[in-house]
Amino acid sequence: MLRRNFMKTVGLLAAVPAYKSLAANGAMPASVEKEIYEWRVYSLKGDGAALDDFYAKTLIPAYNRLGITVGAFAPEQAGETQQRYYLFIYPNIERYHVVKLKLWDDKDFRRAAQPFYDSSAAAPVYGEFVSYLCEAFDTVPRMLKPDKSRTLFEWRNYRSPNEEANQRKVKMFNSGEIGVFNAVGIHSVCYGEVLAGPRMPSLVYLTWHKDRATRDEAWKKFGAHPEWQRMRNLEEYKYTATDNQVVLLTPLSYSQI
Repeated sequence: MLRRNFMKTVGLLAAVPAYKSLAANGAMPASVEKEIYEWRVYSLKGDGAALDDFYAKTLIPAYNRLGITVGAFAPEQAGETQQRYYLFIYPNIERYHVVKLKLWDDKDFRRAAQPFYDSSAAAPVYGEFVSYLCEAFDTVPRMLKPDKSRTLFEWRNYRSPNEEANQRKVKMFNSGEIGVFNAVGIHSVCYGEVLAGPRMPSLVYLTWHKDRATRDEAWKKFGAHPEWQRMRNLEEYKYTATDNQVVLLTPLSYSQI
């Protein structure tokens, strides 16, 4: 029985696109670097047009010159406070630090950005933004680019009661939960353990769907999947994530993801 369950888990993990050997072995080869993800979540004042214009025409091009891809999203359903979600993809933690410094040495960026900074200092376009700095999971060390048919993304933040529980939740994803996602049609984009952020300890992940209907059907299949039912009842995974946030997002026209 144990061998059968082990082989089932390996088979599911091996289905994750582009990382079959990683998942099957349950570990990342030393030659594969894990990406660093920086999420910024802005609470806007107004409709966000000024921030959209700044990102699309000035900030994202500057990051692109430094080799960084940026995703841009808005909540599918707006709440009382309008928001923007941005995802910056760094190849490693060293590059994250270098880019942060080099951005301000980019004279073209500084020249193009100054009007926005001047105007938004006197009349802020957002109240604040919070950041989540994340390290990619072992089984998905690189972002998986979504299909062009995607219209809906799902952002989730799972907070754990303590650091040890968070490590067990990350292990749960690496050991089989991502494989079940793939099996039922929950399409992975990226997964990250939060190194620093407003909700600690936690993890953040992003998946994509063709539309709301396919998303709802996929989650229905996930809940009933026998491998998920087996995993969720294991003693080692109890109390791993006790505070979950779920936000459905739509990609903005200038998003690179």
